[in-house]
Amino acid sequence: MSLIIKNASEYKAKLGVYMFIIYVIIYTGFIVINVASPKSMAIILFAGLNMAIVYGVGLIVLAVIMGLIYNYLCTKKEDELNK
Repeated sequence: MSLIIKNASEYKAKLGVYMFIIYVIIYTGFIVINVASPKSMAIILFAGLNMAIVYGVGLIVLAVIMGLIYNYLCTKKEDELNK
């Protein structure tokens, strides 16, 4: 049983780190745009919303989606290892 827990925890840790790196890269894009060209964040993209709002809400939605994906993949791996 402890071997299964160890395997699942290693998988979960690696997956979490990879997903964190992906999120940090996307978030870094947001920061770079704000630092390099803050006026571009005022560009209206659609429905009267500027880039800052769309990108910011997109980051929040991405975090929730990534959390759901992480939970699904970890649960799947644990079920696979517990058979």
